[in-house]
Amino acid sequence: QVQLVESGGGLVQAGGSLKLACSVSGRTFSRTAMAWFRQAPGKEREFVASFRWNDGTTYYANSVKGRFTISRDSAKNTVNLQMNSLKPEDTAVYYCAVMLGMGSLVAASSYDKWGQGTQVTVSS
Repeated sequence: QVQLVESGGGLVQAGGSLKLACSVSGRTFSRTAMAWFRQAPGKEREFVASFRWNDGTTYYANSVKGRFTISRDSAKNTVNLQMNSLKPEDTAVYYCAVMLGMGSLVAASSYDKWGQGTQVTVSS
């Protein structure tokens, strides 16, 4: 079983920064990709960023490209999301996810395990 626990959410003013962390534990040897998604009230869950585990290739939603950075800390077994120049429209619950097989790195349906989510609120 793979378990994911997010942390680092909070309230920040527009233009500020936050760093989210996803702690990964369990049977992680079969993971092929990890990602961050987000869901705002009344909206569907949307892709934010992901990376392919074997070669580190990253993907970003156009709305966050140039502002957010996804990375992994192998020593701590975490996946991080550095968020800079935050905007009110970035307000959402952010979820970490892991893919254990093959699939699209930007589709939520490809991911097998999810964390409980962490709230990010950006005030104007």
